[in-house]
Amino acid sequence: MTTKDIRISDYDYALPDERIAKYPAPERDMSKLLVYDGGTVGEDVFRSVGKYIPTGALMVFNNAKVIQARIHFRKSTGARIEVFLLEPHAPADYESMFQQTGECSWVCMVGNLKKWKGEPLVLDAGDGLRLTATLGGAVGTGYEVRFRWDAPGMSFAEVIDRVGELPIPPYLNRASEESDKSTYQTVYSKIKGSVAAPTAGLHFTERVLSDIRSRGIDTAELTLHVGAGTFRPVKSERIGEHDMHSEAFAVSRRTIESILAHDCRVVAVGTTSVRTIESLYYIGMMLRDNPAADEDDIHVGQWQPYEEEKPTPAPSLGRETQKKEGRDKESEQEALEAILAWMDSKGIEVINATTRIIIAPGYRFHYVERLITNFHQPQSTLLLLISAFISDDWRKVYSYALENGFRFLSYGDSSILIPKRR
Repeated sequence: MTTKDIRISDYDYALPDERIAKYPAPERDMSKLLVYDGGTVGEDVFRSVGKYIPTGALMVFNNAKVIQARIHFRKSTGARIEVFLLEPHAPADYESMFQQTGECSWVCMVGNLKKWKGEPLVLDAGDGLRLTATLGGAVGTGYEVRFRWDAPGMSFAEVIDRVGELPIPPYLNRASEESDKSTYQTVYSKIKGSVAAPTAGLHFTERVLSDIRSRGIDTAELTLHVGAGTFRPVKSERIGEHDMHSEAFAVSRRTIESILAHDCRVVAVGTTSVRTIESLYYIGMMLRDNPAADEDDIHVGQWQPYEEEKPTPAPSLGRETQKKEGRDKESEQEALEAILAWMDSKGIEVINATTRIIIAPGYRFHYVERLITNFHQPQSTLLLLISAFISDDWRKVYSYALENGFRFLSYGDSSILIPKRR
């Protein structure tokens, strides 16, 4: 069986609603920590996570910051229209977008679209801020929405801070609250653009980060703007028919050099970090073969890893199986060095790219050695990633969590996954 033939129904488990954490733990770092180490499962508290990371290791964090992406308009007829920001359209890059004054456009999801007949929608926020939204044409799975606002000198970042609502996950089945503005952000969040939090990082506190550094563990950051597609269910029976969403990411020269300096091995904080770090390999191989590539060409396709490498039968995968088969350290280094050489040729310090990579059983990991992550939804692409990392032991991990009072999903408890050694 190849990866594309995997049946998503094989990655199901019963998740009672009462096990979904509707709110975070009172103290971030006192959430429960499941420890999977070489096939054995135990537990601890998250504050102790540093004990399970070797001295000298490199931890990589996603520093993306969640924006208040949900904007509510009301027509003169009383109909409510929800505009949900997905990704920048004009300008297309996040940094420029949030600095825009006066006007911009986004690709958006639109709630109650049938009620929006095309006339401009107006939101009067008071204190001189009046936001107008005009519906454009379809763009991918969304629609272009053009925004204009009257407040002189006010950036779009300031506009959505004023009128937007933080988009907490739909499975929480509750409205966002004022407390979510802080609890649904990591303590190290910096770069605005995500519409969902990189939730594995929600457990970290300054106390935990200080403990990690005191143990001689190095840290680095990257940015992947988490899209609404992270909540998109797999509706096809075979995953080969599922279309992954595209997400934008940015990685600095310093982070790439740090990965190289740590023998191309990292501890990834969250699945978003995994997707970004592993995408670097395929970008590097592309740039090695095409060093004159333009910045607009830097993209990883959904099935690219399975097309470029020798296929591995899906049932045999897992990081432990790969260790027995050995690793291609030379090509891993070569890929990162090709990215650095390309950055030198462009005179840039940060590489910006997009990825649609799907990591599922059959995937061969290149850089991620350990993973810190929350517990994911049944029949989701994130659960496929966990299975790719620890093979069928994902069932052992999730059974233990369900039987021992762990809380699930975004505001739930955490785990550290350490695959079997040789």
